[in-house]
Amino acid sequence: MAFVLFTAKLYVMEIIEFPILKLNGRTMEIESTFHMYVQPVVHPQLTPFCTELTGIIQGMVDGQPSLQQVLERVDEWMAKEGLLDPSVKSIFVTCGDWDLKVMLPGQCQYLGLPVADYFKQWINLKKAYSFAMGSWPKNGLLDMNKGLNLQHIGRPHSGIDDCKNIANIMKTLAHRGFIFKQTSKPF
Repeated sequence: MAFVLFTAKLYVMEIIEFPILKLNGRTMEIESTFHMYVQPVVHPQLTPFCTELTGIIQGMVDGQPSLQQVLERVDEWMAKEGLLDPSVKSIFVTCGDWDLKVMLPGQCQYLGLPVADYFKQWINLKKAYSFAMGSWPKNGLLDMNKGLNLQHIGRPHSGIDDCKNIANIMKTLAHRGFIFKQTSKPF
């Protein structure tokens, strides 16, 4: 038998932006927006890499609510929008599984926060796109926009701009007759 002991300082990534667009499933138009920045608590100072990737600067997160407070506000917004009514069907759509399968549950576990049930099922837009178009979008939203001849909206990796691109891609696929279905596995 061989044992390898590896120790390293764990680097905890944190959610610093929480955007959600409510898209009408019939018209595919945006009906409402939730968008907040989140004050990181484990690593309060943003790294240059993070700022370069997302366009989010320190002043945009300083003094903002904690993730717990933002999740409480998401719940309030979901209720106000009627999305917590059991008779209303809704599902999150993400570009990949990582946000809702890994990032949010991992940070909630680290902080001792519960994950609301509505975050436990979603549509992975990459999978939906590959079912509809027959090819996997290796570069995510950029490839999906290119494959659909759509102009990319805003800055890549800006959460709110990513949401707008997701909505635009969904609208285009829906107008081509694609029917979206949940892609996540039940927890």
